[in-house]
Amino acid sequence: MFKIFVTRKIPDVGIQFLRGKKYDIAVSPYDRVLTRREIIKYAKGVDALLCLLTDKIDGEVMDGIGTRLKIIANYAVGVDNIDLEAAKKRGIIITNTPGVLTEAVAEHTIALLFAVTKRIAEADRFARAGKFKGWEPMLFLGSGITGKTLGIVGLGRIGGEVAKRMRDGFNVKIIYYDLTRNEEMEKALGIEYFSLETLLRTADFVSIHVPLLPSTKHLISEKELSLMKSSAYLINTSRGPVIDEKALVEALKKKIIRGAALDVFEFEPKFSPGLAKLNNVVLTPHIASATDETRGKMSELAAQNIIDVFSGGKPKNLVV
Repeated sequence: MFKIFVTRKIPDVGIQFLRGKKYDIAVSPYDRVLTRREIIKYAKGVDALLCLLTDKIDGEVMDGIGTRLKIIANYAVGVDNIDLEAAKKRGIIITNTPGVLTEAVAEHTIALLFAVTKRIAEADRFARAGKFKGWEPMLFLGSGITGKTLGIVGLGRIGGEVAKRMRDGFNVKIIYYDLTRNEEMEKALGIEYFSLETLLRTADFVSIHVPLLPSTKHLISEKELSLMKSSAYLINTSRGPVIDEKALVEALKKKIIRGAALDVFEFEPKFSPGLAKLNNVVLTPHIASATDETRGKMSELAAQNIIDVFSGGKPKNLVV
């Protein structure tokens, strides 16, 4: 009988898929991130590990689990938490859960854009504190969106969906930067390709949608922030280390840019010093994909990847 360990409770639909196959499944007894030692302890001798983006899985952890390990099914799109080269050397299959969270993350990105430009979180705190005394002509003036320019950094599934919705829904001009031009999408959406520097100088809103790679760490740092308009906003729902958070804090303090909205953080779950004290930033705790529908589909997909491998097939969402 195949054995599976799940590193934390996830929506039950995927677990039930696996149980329906009569596999031996164990779920972490703790509702928190496991230590490396705990992962090895509870996953010892399993055939499959279903892990989260908060689990750091390297060669030492793989060896600790044992030679029966056939697949690591990551409950996420990004796989920067897994040592892919170590997995290749050991013949371990790595899968992820792309596609099913595109709409949810795009929606959250747009929600963050509105929240920061309309100063919604700031105004909410003000109202709850009993400071609202009546309408004022200069109270919480924000920024308009219609007719402005949105710069998409990384035109993948999510970036493309954000571009489409903002163009169609709010008459926003879309420009983008990516390592590879997508001329098909340029024609379909009527969007323009810019260099990163030109995009940063031009856009009223900059939304980040790149994976975390050595080449994208601190893609946005002090230099890049200095190129942006003083009226511009930065939104990030990709991975925290793509932005140099210390540099961002300084840029927000000095009003180099007008505001930022972040769902991910460089030192997650910790914030860089001073970030949480700023009024011109909206912070959400890595919840861009947190809808009932999306998290359930992610659970199903991770489970199906394991089933495919155990059945001798090729998983649909093979990474390596």
